[in-house]
Amino acid sequence: MKDKFYINNLIKKLINDFDKYLTNFPNKEIELKREIKNTSLEMLKISYEANTTFDLNKRIDIQDKIISYIKYLDYLVNDCYDKKIINNKKYIKFGENLDYLLRYIIKWRKVTMDNEKT
Repeated sequence: MKDKFYINNLIKKLINDFDKYLTNFPNKEIELKREIKNTSLEMLKISYEANTTFDLNKRIDIQDKIISYIKYLDYLVNDCYDKKIINNKKYIKFGENLDYLLRYIIKWRKVTMDNEKT
């Protein structure tokens, strides 16, 4: 696997993209924007925690939680698209970024599980 903190960098990039592309939120949907931001930041925080824990079972639990955050963010982005807050191009970009991140988390989780077995 790449650098230990590569996933953290992917999450940071995702947060920056959210900040960049979710600027024109309608006031009535500001809670949706806040939820996206808070979920992304929480995901980054627990990703650092997973990288720094030596307990492999705990790391796997955290990785599972990150996966659930990615799926939740996908739902929130889809909600933004359905409400026409973001256009198709942004929707696709966010989807690709979330999918890419998900693939790396799953790979990281597999490596962790393989290490646990040895």
